[in-house]
Amino acid sequence: MDTILHVCTTCRRCDEEAVEGELRPGKILHAKLEQTGAPNNVRIVPVECLSACKNGCSVALSRPGSWSYVYGRLDPDTDVADILAGAGAYAASEIGLVPWRERPEIFRKQSLARIPPIPHSPLETDK
Repeated sequence: MDTILHVCTTCRRCDEEAVEGELRPGKILHAKLEQTGAPNNVRIVPVECLSACKNGCSVALSRPGSWSYVYGRLDPDTDVADILAGAGAYAASEIGLVPWRERPEIFRKQSLARIPPIPHSPLETDK
């Protein structure tokens, strides 16, 4: 089952105003991730907004039946390798729970949200 690495292409750096005609840092981050290449079982998917606007460049990791994460305050100039390493570790995990010490530092310190898996059936919520 493929992991999806969603990359916000409309993100700016923290507290940075958009400049008309200039590429936004989120779009640059997406391009650099694509250029470097995704780890096995990871698809890089651009999205127009992750609603993390006050947190600079943001990405999200998700896959069916697993925990999902949103990370922010990412830098397209320095964080590409760590984002891809973290996505690879997530893809290799059983349900999206990568041991804390095995996560890249940016994934340990810059997590904005951790979202529980969606139950496969309504009965699972009763357990």
